[in-house]
Amino acid sequence: MAGVADHPDLATEVFVAHRNLLFTVAYEMLGSAADAEDVLQETWLRWSGVDLDGVLDHRAYLVKITTRQALMRLRALGRRKESYVGPWLPEPLLTAPDVAEDVELAESVSMAMLLVLETLTPTERAVFVLREVFDLHYDEIADAVGKSSAAVRQIAHRARSHVAARRPRGVTSPAETRGALAAFQRAVETGDLQGLLDILAPDVVALSDGGGVKQAMPRPVEGAARLGRRLVNALTRFGAAMSLEPAQINGGPALLVRLDGELDGVLAVQVEDGLITSLYYVRNPEKLSRVQRETAMGH
Repeated sequence: MAGVADHPDLATEVFVAHRNLLFTVAYEMLGSAADAEDVLQETWLRWSGVDLDGVLDHRAYLVKITTRQALMRLRALGRRKESYVGPWLPEPLLTAPDVAEDVELAESVSMAMLLVLETLTPTERAVFVLREVFDLHYDEIADAVGKSSAAVRQIAHRARSHVAARRPRGVTSPAETRGALAAFQRAVETGDLQGLLDILAPDVVALSDGGGVKQAMPRPVEGAARLGRRLVNALTRFGAAMSLEPAQINGGPALLVRLDGELDGVLAVQVEDGLITSLYYVRNPEKLSRVQRETAMGH
């Protein structure tokens, strides 16, 4: 077998060339950068033993390995999430400007979309990501998920319908989201309850993820009035110790929340018609390591 020993430079070169793509596939399937990195380690171990002379399409082969590894991990993650304390949110990533410029990629890694993908079965999620986000052919996806091409077409249709019924309505520009976040930031920093009520949609839903390590809302908070009061109370409690800093998270505008200069959490939002309809606050310290440096992603 001609593996990495025969083509060490080629094996490494090809893997590095596609690494951003493979990470993005794994992250979109798992919602966890830490688990995506583990999947990439497994992918490299398997790739380094492959007979490269027999591989016609390096990219497709690597995506297949990554998908299979991610599927196995996704099923294991499902069991872990069943015992997770409080709401589970995806691990936020500090992303480079080029991610935001790629509208399709930015939407596919947004908090809102990743939470919609959480409602799919593991196989549906894999098929949806590979087909809708990365535009792989049905035959390639079938090879990756171990199904027939006809079955994959059915799964893709089912997943597409499921996502369409749950994804945010319409596309909101980054500028609109930044504007809503700026208004939100001003209202929070000044304790302006009316300002919060003006920028929060009446039926806004807020989720916070402390992972049982940091205090967080154990259940979703619904409604502008309830959420506004909670936010003003939090500001009263922390006062000048709390600061908000704009950042690019998961391809879109977000805020880093600091207490006494230390990172406390990441606040991302979904904006529709100029109002914040969903608010996601990740406080779990285990999920905050990827907001210190930019994560490269790719198609």
